[in-house]
Amino acid sequence: MNTQTAAWQQALADAFTSVEALCEHLKIPLDNVALLSNFKAFPLRVPRGFADCMRPGDPNDPLLKQVLPIQDELIDYPGYSHDPVGDLDAVAATGIIHKYHGRVLLISTGACAVNCRYCFRRNFPYAEQQLSTQKLEQAVNYVANRPEVSEVILSGGDPLLLNDDKLGQLLQRLGEIEHIRRIRIHSRVPIVLPMRISEQLLEMLSGLPQQIVMVFHANHANELSPAVGIACRELRRQGITLLNQSVLLRGVNDAGNTLCELSEKLFEFGVLPYYLHLLDRASGTGHFEIPETAAKQLLEHMQRHLPGYLVPKLVKEQAGAAYKILIC
Repeated sequence: MNTQTAAWQQALADAFTSVEALCEHLKIPLDNVALLSNFKAFPLRVPRGFADCMRPGDPNDPLLKQVLPIQDELIDYPGYSHDPVGDLDAVAATGIIHKYHGRVLLISTGACAVNCRYCFRRNFPYAEQQLSTQKLEQAVNYVANRPEVSEVILSGGDPLLLNDDKLGQLLQRLGEIEHIRRIRIHSRVPIVLPMRISEQLLEMLSGLPQQIVMVFHANHANELSPAVGIACRELRRQGITLLNQSVLLRGVNDAGNTLCELSEKLFEFGVLPYYLHLLDRASGTGHFEIPETAAKQLLEHMQRHLPGYLVPKLVKEQAGAAYKILIC
């Protein structure tokens, strides 16, 4: 194991998994927030580097709000469910979600570097979709036998939490499929654990015959630390296209100036804003929702203050639809 690999895996192992420890680190009294301190169904997990981007002493910090379990998650909101975007109905083989024409999504792992409280897959049955060596081969064969599929999306969980050997094996197999033109990697790791973008990973990605697109997930400019900027620069040097998708979240980024600053800082790092999602209505996330009318007003603010290429598309995902629904 090389030093870089050991560093990111050690950083992951050292992540905060205790609400009490995270609040102590941030000097936030526990009685300031209505916490869920022992929520085993979807526990807290926050890398220390990401926690260091939070404002000490501020229980309303926009990064903290994304990760801190609170009592509001227990509220039963109408219209919310365990599978809000219809993933389970679109499972075509173990680990394969096939919703849209020309592309398939491969659930490469159920693990994440950070547990985001608004996650639409927080209730997803990852154990049932776990890819053993045999099932991984079946998933790759599913793609290989469908020449109409030109793009494979690696998702999860987070595909960059696979170790280099497992990720390399998967990418090599996908790289051998001639009708695959692009491999898209959806990952929050470059934002919350940027040291994962190691020389070995970069070499692995640059050696593939397909175009590589990496879609980040950042919701607030404060997430974009100098270390994230370095990771972005190294990825761009390999010719990797960098995009970002955000989720519109109450109390996190529901202000026009906040969204504009996020787009500006993303572009400084060579990342294009891609999608701004309305919240997927997963059980336990209703306290984050922003009404569609308010979302349109926020996007209009961005359109007035930014060049068009820095304005993401405002979209929502609808179970059973053939594509994401464009709102504006």
